[in-house]
Amino acid sequence: MTREVKIGSVSFGGRDGLALIAGPCVIESPTLLDETAAALKEISTRLGLGLVFKASFDKANRSSVRSFRGLGLEKGLAALAEVRAKFGLPILSDVHETWQVEPASDVLDALQVPAFLARQTDLLAAAGRSGRPVLIKKGQFMAPDEMAQAAAKLEDQPGFAGLLLGERGSTFGYHNLVVDMRSLPILAETGWPVIFDATHSVQRPAAAGQVSGGDRRFVPTLARAAVAAGLDGLFLETHPEPERALCDGPNQWPLDQLEALLTTLLAIDRARHTAACPGS
Repeated sequence: MTREVKIGSVSFGGRDGLALIAGPCVIESPTLLDETAAALKEISTRLGLGLVFKASFDKANRSSVRSFRGLGLEKGLAALAEVRAKFGLPILSDVHETWQVEPASDVLDALQVPAFLARQTDLLAAAGRSGRPVLIKKGQFMAPDEMAQAAAKLEDQPGFAGLLLGERGSTFGYHNLVVDMRSLPILAETGWPVIFDATHSVQRPAAAGQVSGGDRRFVPTLARAAVAAGLDGLFLETHPEPERALCDGPNQWPLDQLEALLTTLLAIDRARHTAACPGS
């Protein structure tokens, strides 16, 4: 059985059903965080869905040096802490360098290692020592079985508090990603909860020149397939106005369409569990 990992009060793996990691790609403003967090809390409460709020304080891997990166470490962490205090949600953000791990872990309930950094040994080890659960996104350049080695870089660290492994597609030629659903059970062989990143999986990296492109039309298709295949959690970046988002707008899911999508995905998850355990 998959080991259970808790982020705040939200459980991933074990015998629990799906849980959700969601929020805007990057912290554009405290106002955006409040609007998105309020809506997400209402939706997750209605659906009975565990929710971890995610937004990046800094996007260090943008396509262009002129792209918007966020509020930065100090202001960004303060804004996320305000979300937790105001809405009672556990919070997650990504770290890009080893020096960010300590101040981030003082504020966040969990850390994320971005896909581009999934083989950075020093960063993984530092995150493993943080005392916080860590979500590692599978590198676009990595086979799913390679993630066992990434996991091993954290598992023996003092202070290790658990691990989630995220699928977000693999490089398929230039400016394109493809999702192989076989990746999900292969990642699950590590014994750690598996998360499917439905929004970054429809990204087209750097396809729009100085920014990444994407096609959010395919978010529901990939998310339905992933839930049917079996996983422990979903990662969905969402925005009230994706067309005006300062980062990853083409692949963020519209906030006002999120509840309908989640309702469908939860129905698929329930049907999968019923089929696996008839009569339960």
